[in-house]
Amino acid sequence: MATTHPAVGELIRRFGLEPHPEGGYYSETYRADNLVRRDGASDADGTRAASTAIYFLLAEGAYSAWHRIRSDELWHFYAGSPIEIHSIDERGVLSTRKLGHALEHPGTVFQAVVPAGHWFAARCCDPSTYALVGCTVAPGFEFGEFEIADVDALAAKYPLHRSIIELLGKPASVAKKD
Repeated sequence: MATTHPAVGELIRRFGLEPHPEGGYYSETYRADNLVRRDGASDADGTRAASTAIYFLLAEGAYSAWHRIRSDELWHFYAGSPIEIHSIDERGVLSTRKLGHALEHPGTVFQAVVPAGHWFAARCCDPSTYALVGCTVAPGFEFGEFEIADVDALAAKYPLHRSIIELLGKPASVAKKD
């Protein structure tokens, strides 16, 4: 990755970040040894780590494309510039939260939650910058419960939000991770 900000390459190297299917870079930093069973699950497929955590980096125009997961996801700000996290709930209500250094960037918070099942996407407020954040998921994240949006279908379902859905539609490159 060619970078214009020296911190981006250093963060990728130092934390072993890899491309994420939704866009950006990530590395898993925690997977709980404790297991939980999803409601209604009766077999081992319903068992998950109680919690997982990652570092997640957005840099120089990369964004987290629309996706959803089956668990709550708590975002934490670590370094760089503020990001916007857009989410659409089951009623079609769009909300946008700004995550950043709350003491240095007015109107931002250090943490924001995206509830389970909401479609969501994120981007740097200034696409020429970078942001290092963390994401904690409980019950723990599994790629089998991760769904990238069909942008056309999502925009058709929520036409009032078509412009933001299309803007953050598909990741520039899709990495395969099992």
